[in-house]
Amino acid sequence: MSRTTIAHLFHSLDGVVGDPHLWQFDSFGDEDGAAMDAHLAPVTDAVIGRTLWKEWLDYWPNAEHAGEPDDFVGWINPVRKHVVSSTLAAEYPDGLPWNSTLATGDPVAFMRRLKASGSGDIAVLGGIRTVRSLFLAGMIDQLTLTTHPVVAGSGRRLFDGTVPTTRLRLLNSSRTSSGNAVLTYGLRD
Repeated sequence: MSRTTIAHLFHSLDGVVGDPHLWQFDSFGDEDGAAMDAHLAPVTDAVIGRTLWKEWLDYWPNAEHAGEPDDFVGWINPVRKHVVSSTLAAEYPDGLPWNSTLATGDPVAFMRRLKASGSGDIAVLGGIRTVRSLFLAGMIDQLTLTTHPVVAGSGRRLFDGTVPTTRLRLLNSSRTSSGNAVLTYGLRD
């Protein structure tokens, strides 16, 4: 049986998903955190791009020691992480730290193998290019965009000018008390 693959990104009204810490801080409340926790609870494996993995490696492994009150710490540190990269092997010849393995070769073929093995959901955490390519290839079953009531003005978009017309279907929608629209999409068959 194939496992469910999810991705969740913060999203501005003008489509920006890059650097959400610059624009989403004032519209992320306890309700949003609880929804994220529920979203990640069934996940046993995470797929993550090299750049985001390296950024998070510098912060999250030590966050629990710094008194970080976030439930994300208790989830991200022990979850199995599969890092999409063609360059990290040279930097880490003895293997990746932080409960991480290298996902080399074709990311779509890797995702097919991962979906066909093990149990629990798989979360594609980022980066933007990794989420985009795996979603458009049909490897992400549920793409959740938490749209914040802000116009970011500039920044990286999930669906930029390189993406062909792609039809989606709305799987679920809700609104948070902080004014965010939480929209979950799948590719239209």
